Amino acid sequence: MMFADKPVVTLQNVDVFQKDSLVLSDVNFSINRGEFVFLTGRTGSGKSSLLKTLYADLWLQKGHAEVSDYVIERLRAAEIPFLRRKIGVVFQDFQLFMDRTVQENLMWVLEATGWTERAKMKTRIAEVLMQVGMAPAIDKFPHQLSGGEQQRIVIARALLNDPHILFADEPTGNLDPEVSAQILKLFLEINKSGTAILMATHDFEMIRQFPARMLKCENGKVLEIQGDKGI
Repeated sequence: MMFADKPVVTLQNVDVFQKDSLVLSDVNFSINRGEFVFLTGRTGSGKSSLLKTLYADLWLQKGHAEVSDYVIERLRAAEIPFLRRKIGVVFQDFQLFMDRTVQENLMWVLEATGWTERAKMKTRIAEVLMQVGMAPAIDKFPHQLSGGEQQRIVIARALLNDPHILFADEPTGNLDPEVSAQILKLFLEINKSGTAILMATHDFEMIRQFPARMLKCENGKVLEIQGDKGI
């Protein structure tokens, strides 16, 4: 599959803040369409803050960043929903509505991102559930699913708008090793279909089993790591 030459993510001289605290300074990297990148680092090293800056949950105070052709430092509040139609976000803690079925959880996202035709919405929901192997769960509630199954629903939710890139924040952090490996294999399948992925993780054994490009948050910087040395 061919991808546009322009990166889907570009950061130049970016400082990442959590409230008034500087977390990461002078961050410079890019991610091309269709690329898979691990973001590593200890707890509290800035991984989540960096991801939140990229999907405009934290304000970019200094530097230049572009995500899916949106200039993040110039982004107005009214434009954030449009950015999020081009990206997908996968959270460690799922963030599903526990009182709604799987279909109702996914329907809510489509409605929030501008879909209006019910038949097309149901078709898209069926497609993404099939993609993550969860089609039989469409009428179940989250509490009826295992942790791994819930994470598959979260991934399906992130895929609804056919995103250019998925930002995954410790997506296997609450799962056992066997289920974690299954979830990572699902991400790799999604990546092969052309979606770029930036996955934050501190599961270094998983990184050794599935090597890919690595960025590491360390001592207030983001470093490019070669091989599995230094992870």
